[in-house]
Amino acid sequence: MNKVSQEFLYKAMDKQGSIVQGRLVANNINDLEMRLERMELDIIHCRLKKSHNYLPLRKVSRRDLISFCFQMENLSRAGVPLLEGLGDLRDSLPQSRFREIVSSLIESIEAGASLSAAMANFPESFSQIFISLIETGEKTGELSRVFQHLAETLKWHDEMVAKTKKLLMYPAFMGIIIIGVWFFVMMYLVPQLISFIQNLGGELPLHTQILIVVSNLFIEYWLLILIAPVLAFLALKLALQSSYRLSFFVDGLKLRLWIIGPIFEKIIFARFATFFALLYSSGITVLESIELCKTLTGNLVIENALQQVGENIAEGCSISESFEQANLFPPLLLRMIQVGETTGELDIALSNVSYFYNREVKEAIEQIQTLIEPVMTVILGLLLAWVILSVLGPIYEIISGFT
Repeated sequence: MNKVSQEFLYKAMDKQGSIVQGRLVANNINDLEMRLERMELDIIHCRLKKSHNYLPLRKVSRRDLISFCFQMENLSRAGVPLLEGLGDLRDSLPQSRFREIVSSLIESIEAGASLSAAMANFPESFSQIFISLIETGEKTGELSRVFQHLAETLKWHDEMVAKTKKLLMYPAFMGIIIIGVWFFVMMYLVPQLISFIQNLGGELPLHTQILIVVSNLFIEYWLLILIAPVLAFLALKLALQSSYRLSFFVDGLKLRLWIIGPIFEKIIFARFATFFALLYSSGITVLESIELCKTLTGNLVIENALQQVGENIAEGCSISESFEQANLFPPLLLRMIQVGETTGELDIALSNVSYFYNREVKEAIEQIQTLIEPVMTVILGLLLAWVILSVLGPIYEIISGFT
């Protein structure tokens, strides 16, 4: 088997005469021309990608992976050979990074590699869990079933990501509006009104003096006020990357945040239960499943707890006891793991956990969204009330003094 060890940047022309640019792995230029020819492309120019080019590869979108799994499941279930199925899929795709990857998969399989080994050449597109499940499907002869589970799981994951974004986008949008209104009030409206009040004379109350100070700060340091949060975010991100202890503390804080923390925790546990059930039902051992699921959590505290669970299981403890000794996992998850271990249907028990948490997360997000709008309205109202009282109060006192 000839190993693909070079990556080329190419410019080519398709059948419609459109120019296509991309990157493709090949043994040499002749091999590259053959691969592009199979993709129905005529090469115009190519060059070897330099080894010191650290530009990240474009990731395949989750929607492309879902479509890939769905089509491969149908083709596999219908008895279509793997290479023919991949060829049909490649021909149905537009010119894109994903088409290049499918073409490379075909080339690697024709050279003698398995599908999982061919996918391992693209870690930016296929996760370790994805590759492990495909490898298990190849060994057990149930590749269509694995593709079906992967399609369902990826669709679920896509829905969870959409829910999380939905939870964060509206507060962010409203926050931007409030900040914009506040900048307008502080930098334009307040100076005009304060100038009018000061011309009338009289002593200004404390809250009006504070408003003048805040307005002057916005006028003189508006750029710093805008940049400071961005700099603080970048500094925190850099600190988190360089300090494991700080990252561990922040991840623990995320789980304890008021309102958001419990939802975040349920999303993580739902993700863990879903993928653990998928791995276990596909024939992957408990220890391997836990090891693969650790990186999915995206939280060092839970990742550390899963590491402890794996060590306890390796030492001879039962699965339920190992999870209980971690002192982190909620009672529902512990109870369902115990039931699944007793009945021998751990995957079904964990799927039930995922369903329950998904429902709770959906309901919690809907409740929060109904509260966000009035809360944001109250915040904006309080800020504007402060400005109005600070401006109209002195005017009213001065006018009352004249009468």
